[in-house]
Amino acid sequence: MPIDPYILLLLGTVGVAALFPARGTVADVASGASTAAIALLFFLYGARLSTREALDGLRHWRLHVTVLACTFVVFPLLGLAARGLVPVILTHPLYQGLLFLTLVPSTVQSSIAFTSMARGNVPAAICAGSFSSLVGIIATPLLAASLLGGSGGGFSADSLLKIVLQLLVPFLAGQLLRRWIGGFVTRHKKVLALVDRGSILLVVYTAFSQGMVQGIWHQVSPLRLGGLLVVEAVILAAMLLLTWYGGKALGFGREDRITLQFAGSKKSLAAGLPMASVLFGPQASLAVLPLMLFHQMQLMVCAVIAKRRSHDPRPEVTAPEPATASRTAVGTGTRSG
Repeated sequence: MPIDPYILLLLGTVGVAALFPARGTVADVASGASTAAIALLFFLYGARLSTREALDGLRHWRLHVTVLACTFVVFPLLGLAARGLVPVILTHPLYQGLLFLTLVPSTVQSSIAFTSMARGNVPAAICAGSFSSLVGIIATPLLAASLLGGSGGGFSADSLLKIVLQLLVPFLAGQLLRRWIGGFVTRHKKVLALVDRGSILLVVYTAFSQGMVQGIWHQVSPLRLGGLLVVEAVILAAMLLLTWYGGKALGFGREDRITLQFAGSKKSLAAGLPMASVLFGPQASLAVLPLMLFHQMQLMVCAVIAKRRSHDPRPEVTAPEPATASRTAVGTGTRSG
């Protein structure tokens, strides 16, 4: 059961924010740096994402539409259904974070890695992750506006403007400049990955510092966290079962069902954390907590599933050969007779 080292770094960052939260001028500097980091993140996302690869995958549109439906329709419906657990199991702020979790796009890297491990359709997983990232830039804020409304930090015209300036504009700029900087980004992807992760750590530190200063962590008890974990486990199990058996009902082959299961059941921590910082403001620390927990849970469970799928018997491809040989033998025998 793998423990993502990055989760340990995130938890360490939360601990630092709890012990040494940014205040006063330091908080203002951290907030400005966090805003710049979010813009840089989405600029790099745009520079990395190959629009041509995404468009090339349109020929497999049924699979990609199904993945998008799981990500932006089925997941949010499960999130809305969890509203009945408030306030018995979940507090309202934790529910807002859980609902936000169901609105973010799917992962890219881990979906590809698990699909490859399980011997699924890797090109389709690449396209599915690309489509989900593209759609999520628009769909996640719109869904948050309609489902979260004015709660959980407030979604307003000002929030929409922040999303456009901090997320959409840098992303489009990265796409437009990809022609000239795409090679550089590819050659230095390991270094830029460190920039990505460092930027997200800064966003988490800023968000949790604001939460500590405002005292919102007094709203969370160990019992509530345990309830949140149980609810997330149920949602993950439901999506894993639905994507696997739903893919079979829709007539997808084994490789496509593997892609559907891994791309349609996961949520992106890298995309969700910056979005939450923009959407929730000072309440972002509680909003991202469910996403952080779900991220680790999905990695652990999907790693086990991918390993099991990798041991599935390979499809028999040599069966027609004996029949061909038999027909040849019969034909030869007939001619000799």
